Amino acid sequence: MPPTGEIEVRRSSRRRRTVTARRDGDKTVVMVPAGLSAAEEREWIDTVLKRLADRERRRHPSDDALFDRARELSRRYLDGRAAPASVRWVTNQRSRWGSCTPDDGTIRLSTQLRGMPGWVVDYVLVHELAHLLVAGHGPSFWKLVDRYPRTERARGYLEGVAATAGLPLVDGDPTHDPPIRAGEMPHDPPTRAGEAPHDRPAAADVTPTRSGDLVLDGDSAT
Repeated sequence: MPPTGEIEVRRSSRRRRTVTARRDGDKTVVMVPAGLSAAEEREWIDTVLKRLADRERRRHPSDDALFDRARELSRRYLDGRAAPASVRWVTNQRSRWGSCTPDDGTIRLSTQLRGMPGWVVDYVLVHELAHLLVAGHGPSFWKLVDRYPRTERARGYLEGVAATAGLPLVDGDPTHDPPIRAGEMPHDPPTRAGEAPHDRPAAADVTPTRSGDLVLDGDSAT
């Protein structure tokens, strides 16, 4: 969705190759090379604003998008056997990444996950989906979770986020809340101690090329 607030364009003679957009409160700041023609400037500004909006949508999916993603992950990794009744973001889970209530099929993800890489959020979804099939954290549970190919990487990522931010995280078992084991459960890591990763503003950089292709700096495969 295009920005609705003020757009401030900053031109720099030292900037040669990149066009950058970032949010600054209600304002969007776009930085462009001073040497672009008016037509080129408009084209690249439109492009980078669209990329910024797309990135923000990926980092802040709606409840409906989260539910659709959970069903796709169930189909892909759990043979479609995990069928949640609802999947939604919640703001009151400050000590765990996600939770699941198998009796009514509800899954809840902490808004602390917003802004983290998609493959990390996918891991938490797979973890909670597996709880719809196996309530505890025994071998049969982890055998299901390990079908997701980035399980170990995501667990290490979230362990690092929790350690850096000093979060007292526990796992998502709905029946009890034991302290989390190192790497057990579960954006970009916080840049300062105590900084929540989802609070950092999104930014988008594109590199103009003669062919018209774009390189969006900082994106990683999901």
